[in-house]
Amino acid sequence: MKHVAVLMGGWSAERDVSLDSGDACAAALLRCGYRVTPIDVDRNIAKTLDVLKPDVCFNALHGRYGEDGTIQGMLEIMGIPYTHSGVRASALAMDKPAAKTIFAAAGLKCAAGRVMSRQDILAGDDYPVPLVIKPSNEGSSVGVMILLENENRTLADIPWAFGNEVLVETYVPGREIQVAVMGDQALGAVEIRPLGRFYDYEAKYTAGKAEHLMPAPLDSERYDEVLQMGLLAHKALGCRGVSRTDFRFDDTPGGPAEFIILETNTQPGMVELSLVPEIAAHSGISFEDLVRWMVEDASCDR
Repeated sequence: MKHVAVLMGGWSAERDVSLDSGDACAAALLRCGYRVTPIDVDRNIAKTLDVLKPDVCFNALHGRYGEDGTIQGMLEIMGIPYTHSGVRASALAMDKPAAKTIFAAAGLKCAAGRVMSRQDILAGDDYPVPLVIKPSNEGSSVGVMILLENENRTLADIPWAFGNEVLVETYVPGREIQVAVMGDQALGAVEIRPLGRFYDYEAKYTAGKAEHLMPAPLDSERYDEVLQMGLLAHKALGCRGVSRTDFRFDDTPGGPAEFIILETNTQPGMVELSLVPEIAAHSGISFEDLVRWMVEDASCDR
């Protein structure tokens, strides 16, 4: 019987969501017949794993240290196969400016923007509205803020708790389309219609805060196009396992009617409201089959 250690929790801003993902995946893996050990990850994780000696680590961590190549590097050194992407792809995807460079080189259109320091902003180096402000290396929309026209605010008025550098991008109006990739196949695309301003952390993890339209209501040509773009993003970063890529589709009156890539998530959420399980279910893949595939697909990069 294969022994799976489910890594969850940790100390990032996404700890609570990670615990929920880990609990859901651990329960499903037990139903699949695996021997499962859930682990709330702390800074002694290497020692814990050395004692347990699992066959596979199911990485249900989100955010820094679990999603940015850090835990992946440790597992590579220990020689323990793990789910999701490896060190390089994880680090690139988590570093939003670096990922945008990769996407652009692959022919994917990104939102215009630049990295700005707090010193630049406080010195009056502004950016035209409407705009989006993002941490350079957080996930789950943690820290993302939107500044629209006529709000009587500037960048300097917005509190910031995510380091010295911020990624400032031109706001892209339109629809939110998200694509799930499993291995070398794009599973499908869902449209998200948040009830608030955008698909923020609360909308992602609170029932009733967003409407999910599965499959995304696009014509067949556009639907196939965004699936191929999601798969291209996955491959351009060098991802493996499961990923989810987020797009905006600006079909507003006078808009360009084109897909703009926002980011790729190498550790997508795995809770009841999460999009990858929803897209997989629409493709005929149960939650149990999804996590089983992820375990059997687990590997090291080396």
